[in-house]
Amino acid sequence: MQHRAKAARSGNGPSPTLTFFRQWLKNPLSVAALSPSGKQLARLMVRELPGTARRVVELGGGTGVFTQTMLDHGIAPERLMVVELNEELHKFLHNRFPDANVVCGDARELPALVGNSGFDRESRVDAVVSGLGLLSMPRSLQRDILRAAFDVLAPEGRMIQFTYGPVSPVPREILDELGLTVRRGGFAWWNIPPASVFVYQRARSRPIPPVRAGERNGG
Repeated sequence: MQHRAKAARSGNGPSPTLTFFRQWLKNPLSVAALSPSGKQLARLMVRELPGTARRVVELGGGTGVFTQTMLDHGIAPERLMVVELNEELHKFLHNRFPDANVVCGDARELPALVGNSGFDRESRVDAVVSGLGLLSMPRSLQRDILRAAFDVLAPEGRMIQFTYGPVSPVPREILDELGLTVRRGGFAWWNIPPASVFVYQRARSRPIPPVRAGERNGG
């Protein structure tokens, strides 16, 4: 587990909470919360990773709460891609996790980010862990982000998302359009504010039994 120690620099760098709050002050619409997610929520998110997950993408890395928890869980830093659109938070993450694949980019462009970096050269992505504020996004943006995520996921892959509401932040019509299912994964009471975890996967098509000619004609 030597890679875990190398993945995060402890140093005397800037406080994650202060860094996060400063970015919220600069642009409260693009940063979904006043403070980073708590450890209880991070554990619930990581608990939903597939047992065989080896290659993971994180969307909206923030200050690295989920990132660190995934590394502690055993995800190798070279098999973890962290996507952060905010330039200052990207720099913070890059310095804190020098061995992970930390990129500054838009979640809607995830297939290009993954492809251009060669992150999926060995295999498809097993899970996408999202810290994005989907609840506050227009539906068109939600649709684009989910479509991009499932474009890079393996057939049995899943997207793990948290939200501050009691129900899925993605409406049913978008899930139906994209052929996805959702289930609740847990609730973090001690997070500020409390948060729910939801897991999205591709819907498995049900086999249609053959219809005999006589039945089709009503005979």
